[in-house]
Amino acid sequence: MSESSIQDDVLGELGPDRLTEIASLLGTDENGAKETVATTVGAMTGGLQQQAAAGGDDGNEVRQAFAEVAEPPLQGVATLGGGLLGGGLMAGVLAKVSKPVAAAVSKKTGIPAPTVARVIELLIPVLLAVFAKRAADTGNPGSTGAPGSTASGTAPGAAPASGGGLGDLLGQILGGGKK
Repeated sequence: MSESSIQDDVLGELGPDRLTEIASLLGTDENGAKETVATTVGAMTGGLQQQAAAGGDDGNEVRQAFAEVAEPPLQGVATLGGGLLGGGLMAGVLAKVSKPVAAAVSKKTGIPAPTVARVIELLIPVLLAVFAKRAADTGNPGSTGAPGSTASGTAPGAAPASGGGLGDLLGQILGGGKK
């Protein structure tokens, strides 16, 4: 099985109904919507990779969000409190990068930034789902993930590593394999 790009995964997760909604929002056809989604997802994941590689609070926040996304889901009574804590942190991280990404995509495509921002709002839950699926795949032997890049060797809630495991996980989830 060949490894799909994160843009392909997002487009697959969107499905035809949401893609039609985005096309309508953009005033374009399905192909135009696909191009805009691919450009936007590329800009968002690139921004996340840059932030994760950076030092300081922003870099730590992004790395922690990915570490939490990679943790196995809560089960039993623990799920009564909401469950997707990593999704909450990651949603916040995605929201933070959305404004600069909207400006960059607007400049590149000519689509007004507020329209791109609305597309990003529609994409955030889809990106969360794709990140969670990719993180789960990296922990499963025999998955399409890179060999040796499992998250299962780390304790839940462990502090993010500066290299190695978390860097590999970021590359696997974001599809670039680069730190």
